[in-house]
Amino acid sequence: MATATPDMTTVLAGVPLSSPVLAAAGCAGTGPELARFTDMSEFGAVVTHSVTEFGSTGRPMPRLAETPAGLLNALGLPGAGMDHFLATELPWLLSRHVTPIVSIAADTVAEFGRLAGRLRQAPGVVAIEVNLSSPVHGPGVLPFASDASGSAAVIHAVRRNAGTAMPVFAKLSGDIADTVSVARACVDAGATGLSLINAVRGLDVDLARQSLTLGSHVGGLSGPAIAPIALRAVWEVRASLGDVPIIASGGIWDGASALRMIMGGATVVAVGTALLQDPRAGRRVLDELTELLTEKGKLPAELVGVAHA
Repeated sequence: MATATPDMTTVLAGVPLSSPVLAAAGCAGTGPELARFTDMSEFGAVVTHSVTEFGSTGRPMPRLAETPAGLLNALGLPGAGMDHFLATELPWLLSRHVTPIVSIAADTVAEFGRLAGRLRQAPGVVAIEVNLSSPVHGPGVLPFASDASGSAAVIHAVRRNAGTAMPVFAKLSGDIADTVSVARACVDAGATGLSLINAVRGLDVDLARQSLTLGSHVGGLSGPAIAPIALRAVWEVRASLGDVPIIASGGIWDGASALRMIMGGATVVAVGTALLQDPRAGRRVLDELTELLTEKGKLPAELVGVAHA
């Protein structure tokens, strides 16, 4: 007898989603870029590019460089700022029946708090992802996620300004030595869950030009090359913090890599770099994940964290 196709609807921090496959921050652009190639509403949710208070033109060119099994980027969070996002980008997403999780990024605790306050009553926003771990900063500037107390201060400000009802996810780095300590500090400060992981810092040399490939020198490495690092972070946080909701990203390329993250402890997975190579990767990953779950006769939630048994 044929095995019934599982119900792929998922609940993330109390928010019902149509599937456990999300679009990771930044890789869906502001929406219209990816919408030319795929139905944006097919994602369980779309994590927006990281919105800043006043906008930025980004880092110097060149900003992208391919590496074996990955991609280096030093975009620098380009965008038009929160006013433009609320007036233009968010309404566009909602008009396409997209479930938006809004990523925010800032240089100070106070600025993070102001951004969260702007989203408190924003229509349709189901959660905030706090980008504590952007891998590209000015010289000598470390991301908030490198320090537990600094991360906690940001989350406390976001929670205070976003209100108690808004789910807040702290996006952490794969570069830090003790992900669990930072994750615990964020949860204690009011984070609903964690988003693991951001790109890992790296660089490359252009042999022909005899110089570093990126204009900012250091960039963020993403793609399949960092999948084991991301899975390690997910597994460790799940082992230490229990059932805290986790959005897993970093090297999710197909249904198998998505299922590994779920078995490691992720509630949902977010497809990122794969979308730059294949704009329809979100649909493909969901179809492949559904097929794997059908073979096992399991719902997504039934396999969350089973690798810890």
